[in-house]
Amino acid sequence: MRIFWTFFWSFLLVQMLTYVVSSMTAGAEYNFAQGSIAAVGVTILILIATAVIPNEPVENH
Repeated sequence: MRIFWTFFWSFLLVQMLTYVVSSMTAGAEYNFAQGSIAAVGVTILILIATAVIPNEPVENH
């Protein structure tokens, strides 16, 4: 379920970002496929980052 929600929110936010950036760039068109591919990449990067970061508490020395 964690992977689904990560993809869901990254998909929505990346599509929004793609739309805004394409609207601000002169002569660029909104491309749904480009935003979808970027959303998959962002989801993979987020999942890798959460796997690398340790979850254990730090011991007091």
